Amino acid sequence: MDMPVNVPVDDPNADTEWNDILRKHGVIPEKPPSPTPFIEEALVEARRLAHENRLEGKELDELDELEEEEDEEFLEKYRQQRMAELSTISAASVHNQVYHLQKPDYSRDVTEASKKSFVFVNLTSSLGTNVESRILTELWREAARRFGDVKFAEMRADMCIEGYPERNTPTILIYKDGDIQRQIVTLRELKGKQTKLEDIEQLLISVGAVKQTDSRLSKKPGDEDDDGQDKKSSLRSSARPTRAGDESDDDWD
Repeated sequence: MDMPVNVPVDDPNADTEWNDILRKHGVIPEKPPSPTPFIEEALVEARRLAHENRLEGKELDELDELEEEEDEEFLEKYRQQRMAELSTISAASVHNQVYHLQKPDYSRDVTEASKKSFVFVNLTSSLGTNVESRILTELWREAARRFGDVKFAEMRADMCIEGYPERNTPTILIYKDGDIQRQIVTLRELKGKQTKLEDIEQLLISVGAVKQTDSRLSKKPGDEDDDGQDKKSSLRSSARPTRAGDESDDDWD
């Protein structure tokens, strides 16, 4: 009976004539393809997309400033796109306030309403000493004024669900298309007592209620010009016209 022969191989992945012979006879496996071409291809594609989308999120005044740098036809396409987005936002901004809910109307004002737009519900504390609840109530007002195409509502948790644990307030319920899309119990998942409007905006973005490029989002570093003026302020004005507690989802309908 033939005994297997141990063939010395220093590096089976090395490009040597000896290794080529071993691969040909099946002694060692074929050398895996180098990832370099795939990496280079991904980098080229990333650069191409970055170039194509270089105007994404630019405001109308910012597009005007690029007239000498960009192709006019390409620039006009984005100009029309931004105008259409602003027009759509303006037409959909029908709320701009926090709605105070009553339990008998919950299904109509939340579940059914979510078939037309996102509905964000804040189940608040019944105690005035709950700091997180007070913080979220104020943030709810700010967000409602800014994002009028999203319906922001509020209701005392114990009036919505009898015996709802005070320790679970505030609770955020996010509805869309007649169902709860997300539940956040207390502000711990955000930044607790340090939660700010920007954190609520990121929540809006994460569920798809607003786009990352939405001009109404709070200004970011670089959004101010040399005079300290907010470049987006005028556009913002024109654009404005997890299971909770131990209860089942049936309680929200």
